[in-house]
Amino acid sequence: MPNRSAGLLIYRRNAGILEFLLVHPGGPFWARKDDGAWSIPKGLVGENESELAAAQREAEEELGFAIDGHFEPVGSYRQPGGKIVIAWSVEAEVDADAIRSNMFTMEWPPRSGSMKEFPEVDKAGWFSLPEAGLKILKGQRAILDDFVERQKAG
Repeated sequence: MPNRSAGLLIYRRNAGILEFLLVHPGGPFWARKDDGAWSIPKGLVGENESELAAAQREAEEELGFAIDGHFEPVGSYRQPGGKIVIAWSVEAEVDADAIRSNMFTMEWPPRSGSMKEFPEVDKAGWFSLPEAGLKILKGQRAILDDFVERQKAG
C-alpha cells in the first residue's frame, strides 16, 4: 500500500478574493525553488491515527499552532511518486509570518559527516487561486481545482 499523507487546505476570503495558505519546504534541496515547490501543510498518517487527526497534527507541527474550524473532505490525490495525499479544507485566519515549524536533521553538505538542522517549513504565504496554482506542487494542483469546483456547486 502506498504511503499516505494527510493535510489541510487552509483558505480565507480577503476582500472577497479566495486565498490559500501554502507552505514552502525547508532544507537545502528546496532553498532556491519557488514556483511548483509549495504545498499544503501535510505529512504522513501514523499507525492507528485517523487521516483527519494526522492532517491537524501535521499542520500544527509545520505552522507552530493548531488550526480550528469546520473541516470538509476535499479528496485523495496520487502524487507523481506514488504517495497518496488526503486533503481537508478549513477556513481559518493565520498569520503567515508567525509560523514556527518543527526542525529536522540531515547530513549537509552530502557525504561531509556534518549534521545540520533545518525547519520542515521555512515560510508560509497566502496566495490567490492563480498564484497558488503556480506555487503549489504539480501533484497537489487538483486539490485547489476540486475545492474551487465544490465552492461553485455549493
